[in-house]
This record gives sequence, structure tokens and C-alpha cells, in this order.
Amino acid sequence: MSLVLENVSFTFPHGSKVLASVNLEVPRGSFTGLIGPNGAGKSTLLNIASGVLSPAKGRVLLEDRSLIRYGRRELARRMAVVPQRSDLPDAFSARSVVAMGRAPHLGFFAHERSEDAQVIEQAMRRTDAWRFRDQHVGSLSGGERQRVVLARALAQRPEWLLLDEPTAHLDLRYQADVLRYARRLAHEDGLGVLAVLHDLNHAAHCDALIVLHEGSVVAHGSVDEILTEPLLSRVYQTQVLVRAGDPPTVTTPAGSSA
Repeated sequence: MSLVLENVSFTFPHGSKVLASVNLEVPRGSFTGLIGPNGAGKSTLLNIASGVLSPAKGRVLLEDRSLIRYGRRELARRMAVVPQRSDLPDAFSARSVVAMGRAPHLGFFAHERSEDAQVIEQAMRRTDAWRFRDQHVGSLSGGERQRVVLARALAQRPEWLLLDEPTAHLDLRYQADVLRYARRLAHEDGLGVLAVLHDLNHAAHCDALIVLHEGSVVAHGSVDEILTEPLLSRVYQTQVLVRAGDPPTVTTPAGSSA
């Protein structure tokens, strides 16, 4: 079972072409990273994969079925998305926001069941958000809000999880936690996880990587196949150094993360 993009192209209304004939496949049980320089079209591709945007050409298949044939509630039971930025209701408690993730599994006007409460608590404990469950979202830090958004997605109990720079606003400890948890969701729970990643050292923790450059997929393979100095230097248009290891470490000559 896979999430597949076939010959997908996308152009904004003002005429700027963002994606051109993109073909890729993300299998269940895999943590796949989507990398590339700013402006490569990574977030647009994720929005198309999740059904937020419709491709100008091509199609998206979820488990051999066109994405446009899924109803909104059915798709929400299959797929959860963590965007770069989420507008959260400041007056709501963190737990109330996470509980919204159960909406696709409840009928109209249905009350929260005991099993829903268990799923909500589990999602918040896994993301270390349970300790501030009763706090208003407006009082939370950026990192805490990000963990609430991730917990809300997990509360959907999806089969596919799409993440757009999930480590943004998180300190080093929680960045590492999110990456470990994404791997565990893929390997132990069998989810298909596709994540847009800016930090190539975070990308080194993925099972597979897709490189997007100027709207096209220029490489797709294992971490060792993708995190190479010639490929990264060409795509990012700067000298990139890769030090072998498990995982490998990526730097620029100045010592900053690529």
C-alpha cells in the first residue's frame, strides 16, 4: 500500500510553475524525507499529496484509489497533516485542541467516548503535551503549540502522516524526540510518514529521501545514496561536506548545517 504521485504538475494562478511531472511513491511502514533548497516546491508537493491543492496535471493515488474519490471525513481517517503553521484557538485548552483530532471518527454532535479519551491522552503523552493539557493554547510557547498540533494529528489515528518541517520551533531535545517518534510510527505502527525536512542532519534519520529541485524530483533513494557531497553540493549550490557515520553528518565549510 502506497501514496503515489503520478506525473503531477502544479502552476499558481499568476503563472509561476512550481512542480513539473513529479513521480514518487511513499510506502507504508517507511519514514520518507522530502528535502531540497528553499523554493523547490516541497510544501506545495505536500499540499497536493494531502488533497489541500489539486494538481494541474497528473493524479494522486492513496492505496490505488484516486485521492479525489475520498470524502473529507474518510480521508481524515486515513491521513493526518501537520503544517508549518497552524492557527490555533488561543482560548481553548491544549486538550480540547487535541480532541479535535477525533472528529473524523465521531458522528455529528457525538459525545467523546472513553476510547476517544484514551486516544487523546496517549497522543498527548507521546508528544509530551499531557503536562500542559489544561493550559490555554494562547499561553503556550511555540514549541509547546507545535507538540499540540502533532498530538492532534496523532489523535486522528491515521494510516498516513504528512509533516511539513515538524521540528520547527522545537528545542534540540524535542527535535530528536519527534524524529524518533516518526520512525517508530513507521516501523512499529506501520504508518506511511512523509516529512518535509530543512535540516539535512534530521533527514539522515529517514529510511528514504526524495530530493526536489526546481519543481522536479532529481533523486530518490536511501540516506547513503542521497546524502553525498556531489549531489547535495549541486542541488544546494554550495559546498557541502558529508562525514560518514550512522547516521552521516552534513555540514558546510563554515560549520553550519546545510
